[in-house]
Amino acid sequence: MKLTLLEVAPLANLIEILTHLEDFIVPLLMTLGNWSYITLFAVIFLETGMVVFPFLPGESLIFLASTMAATHTSLSIQVLVPVFFAAAVIGDTVNFEIGRYLINLPWLQRHLPQDKQVKAQRFFAKYGSKAVMFGRFVPLIRTFVPLSAGASKMAQKSFALWNLLGVGIWVAVGCSLGYFFGSISFVQDHLSLFFLGILACALIPAATITLFKTLRRHPVA
Repeated sequence: MKLTLLEVAPLANLIEILTHLEDFIVPLLMTLGNWSYITLFAVIFLETGMVVFPFLPGESLIFLASTMAATHTSLSIQVLVPVFFAAAVIGDTVNFEIGRYLINLPWLQRHLPQDKQVKAQRFFAKYGSKAVMFGRFVPLIRTFVPLSAGASKMAQKSFALWNLLGVGIWVAVGCSLGYFFGSISFVQDHLSLFFLGILACALIPAATITLFKTLRRHPVA
């Protein structure tokens, strides 16, 4: 199947942006000014707070913004850290509350098998703290963990505690690495490649889990 010119153009533009991020993002940040922080807050919040946005970047965005903070005065790492932390914590909390609300809907109660609900509750009772904390580091998965925790009636205090800890480590590591590598000239010259590399590495755990589940459901003869 041959691609038409109209189909090739958007793809070419996307590749151009991804391979020359600094040429597009730096002017954008300078134009937005302080609105940049609100935009970054919104992206992280939507990724974790709204289950329909699991595809939004998390680690890669934090790394990229922190790298920019090390090389450009348009962003401050002292502001980025609390912005990312607040966005992720609030997003997870909203997602958790959505899960608590949805599980009480009569329609869902009728169509969701009781044994599935019991298994989910037992899982979060036993592994909830680990799932909430370490799930934060797995793209795609982290969007569904708070929702599942809420639907499984995990204790709010327990969720809040482990969520704060997981988000704190996630933001601290992402911002620290981004800010540190942002001061290295080699990274500055190949920022797009580092961004794409981190994005690819971040997707490996989710892809591995998906592949493992697929093989379990459809074992090779």
